[in-house]
Formats: sequence, structure tokens, C-alpha cells
Amino acid sequence: MNRMGVSMKIKFQPELRPTLIGSLPYRDHRKALTQVIHHTPEIPLWVQLPVYPKEQMIPQFLHLMPGLRTKDDRMFIALGDDAFDTELLSFYESYLTAMEADGDLARLGFALTPETAGGFFALIDYLAAPAVPPVAVKGQVTGPITFGTGVKDEKGRSIFYDEQARDAAIKLLALNARWQIRTLGAHVNPVIIFIDEPALAGFGSSELISISREEIMASLDEVIDAVHDEGGIAGIHICANTDWDLVLASGVDIVDFDAYLYFDKFILYPDQITAFINNGGILGWGIVPTGDPAQIERETPGTLADRWQNQARQIVDLGIDMDTLRSQSLITPSCGTGSMSIDHAEKVLKLTQRLSERLRS
Repeated sequence: MNRMGVSMKIKFQPELRPTLIGSLPYRDHRKALTQVIHHTPEIPLWVQLPVYPKEQMIPQFLHLMPGLRTKDDRMFIALGDDAFDTELLSFYESYLTAMEADGDLARLGFALTPETAGGFFALIDYLAAPAVPPVAVKGQVTGPITFGTGVKDEKGRSIFYDEQARDAAIKLLALNARWQIRTLGAHVNPVIIFIDEPALAGFGSSELISISREEIMASLDEVIDAVHDEGGIAGIHICANTDWDLVLASGVDIVDFDAYLYFDKFILYPDQITAFINNGGILGWGIVPTGDPAQIERETPGTLADRWQNQARQIVDLGIDMDTLRSQSLITPSCGTGSMSIDHAEKVLKLTQRLSERLRS
């Protein structure tokens, strides 16, 4: 992995194609998949349905953690439990076996399940005979910073601050990313894995004041390296402002950002953006709004195309060729749509599809 650059094993140029961020507000995985295939057939993804608690971004991967306990409907990691050390040792034994050339990640417990990720298995069924041959397929894992700060121990403290629990969390996310790439890659290549890191919006604030840049980079590195080791493409999605210097230097292949609300903050890193693109990095333009229903209702493919053209010119003014920028760009919603109404979510999908078509025509 190169700092300030990327090292994709598979050359991938999305050329302004659309893809989505994981969540949708449906209750039926097949219906959700139908919407995905209709609007983004060339880069489909597996859908998270947060209406089901086990499919929310923290619980979806939590079942893989050693020391997991449930009390009064609260899930936590029992770091002080006498059994934790034994469970942690068993976890590392499974990890070492998984890292062997023939390690069966599903048998060792690092796979998603139909109970926690029905959308994954619906997508696998579809990919056996897709209506439109995809050019890539997308999966996602909750990022190690978001997961580590979101999961609590029995005292309500984030497990990120416990070195052993943090290391286990990072490794389980990295192994799950490997499993997704192997499973999806049996049908379509390349496989894109987005690392969803909403918590990084808090980097530098009082919320994450005690977490260093080095700890964040090391945590991301392990997941990114796992994706690259499996021949996948590593993306990161952050749906607010953050330290873009850190993100652009992280070694990811795709940086997906909220271009609708935060482009003015993103463009404040011209040298880092230029280096990232010149080294083959892809920008995921989260330019379709998802936060404010009034914005969703107001925007059209035409208004969003004008917005993108204005922003793209600012990137070109940094010395990036427009054809290069177009080749190395994805169009996405600014965030997932799992918490909004179905009508608004479907408009977001339609805007994403039609904006991409307009920009490519």
C-alpha cells in the first residue's frame, strides 16, 4: 500500500457510474434488491435494512466479537468477565487458522449470516444469473473507528480504548471483508468493499480527543490491507466533514464523501486531492442529498449535474485532466437512506441513476 496513493491490483475506472450506500428503508430484502438492480445494475451492492435491529451497522458485525453478552436488551463486551480471556484466546486461534491459505472463514465464524445480513445472500442469489452483467460489485463493513467507539464494555466504555478488544474488533472486520470478497468474487470481479466510517466526522473533536491519528491510521490500515490482499478495491465512506488529509493518505482506493454539503471543506486539501487522483484514486461523489427531505424534493438531475460540473471544474483547476477525473469518479448518494421514508429513498435512488446517466451522456 502506498501512502498518498493507491495500489489497486485490478484497474477499475467507474466512469461516473452510480452505486449506493448500504442502507434502505424496506422490510423485504428481495424488494430492496430489486430497487438496487433497477437503479444501479452495473455496480450492485448488498443492502442493509436497519428496520431490523440486527442489520444496523454496529449489531450487524457484533456477533463476531469475543466476550459478547446481552443483558436487558443491551449488548456489550464483558471485558471483566472471567471467561473473556478464554474467549479471546479462542478468537485468536480461529484468526490464525483463518489466515492460513486454506482457512475457511465461514466455518471459523467470520461470515455474515442470513439472520444479520439477509441482503448479502439475496445479492448472491441474484449474481448467479444477473439480468445485467455487473462491471463490479460492492460490499461494506463498519469501519474500525466507528465499530470500536460504538461498541461498549460492561461499564459503558468504548472498546476502542482497550487494546485487546480493539485488536480483536479490527481483525474480525478485516476477516469479514476477506470473506465478502471471496464470496462475492466467485460471481463478479472486481469486488469493492466500502469501510463505513461516520465516526471519523468526530476526529479532532472532544468526542475522539483521546484517539491519535496514528491509532486511526493503524486501524484503517489493517482492514484496507486485508481488502487489497484479497484482490479487492478498498473504499471509505464518510458522510460528513473530517480530516481529509488523513483519509486521502490512508491507502484506500476510493474516497466517498458528501459532495452535496461538504465539498467546500473537501477542496481545502488541494495537494492531497491531486496526489490521490494522480495515483489512480477514485472519488465517490456523494452529491445526491439524503439529509433534508426538502433538499431531496427540490433537486433534479439537472440541478445536481450543474452542481457536479461546478465542483469538477474546481478539481480540474488543481491540474487534474477532466477526462481523468470523469474516469476516476463514482456517483453516489451522500449517505444511506435507511432512516428516511420510502418515497424519499426511492427519489434518492432515481436521482443517483439519472444524474449518472446525464453526466455520462
